[in-house]
Amino acid sequence: MREYILLLPILFIFHDMEEIAGLIWFFKKNTYLFDRFPKVMNTYRGMTHTGFALAVYEEFIPFFGVSLLAYYFPNDVLYGLWFGIFMSLAGHFFIHIGHSIYLRKYIPCVITSAICLPISILILIKCAGFVDWNTALVISVIIGILFMIVNMKIAHGLAHIVNRKIRSDKAQSIPLPEPCGERNFCR
Repeated sequence: MREYILLLPILFIFHDMEEIAGLIWFFKKNTYLFDRFPKVMNTYRGMTHTGFALAVYEEFIPFFGVSLLAYYFPNDVLYGLWFGIFMSLAGHFFIHIGHSIYLRKYIPCVITSAICLPISILILIKCAGFVDWNTALVISVIIGILFMIVNMKIAHGLAHIVNRKIRSDKAQSIPLPEPCGERNFCR
């Protein structure tokens, strides 16, 4: 199982680079989604690239941290947390694919989701066969899944704090004069 553990943060990074690169742009180009799906989309209302990138980074910390701990200190609790977090990521891929099918359009995250979902399922199936399923492991898997749900809420909360700060800074910033002339200064 150890040889699969560090694939979790690698798959996360691979997938989330597509999200960071295009999701905010996608929301700006498809504003009708905010009216059509207000409960889901209000989470992303006013989101900036910086805020979204911070949320992704915050989500990366448990993916990487638990993977490193499970790799260097193998035990049922850490394997269970890792397995639960990996299951959450696979569910995340599945949801993205479902959104894209439902909307009948490309969403910047569906290509890597389509690549990563089958790989994730294979890894989870292989790893499920490597461990002895006991109570501690099962409870740890459940805790890992619940932790990622809570962590996603925290990440979105941090993103909105950053978004408000960015908007506040822009409103209070002093506009710079437009450059003029050949050497970009006015006489």
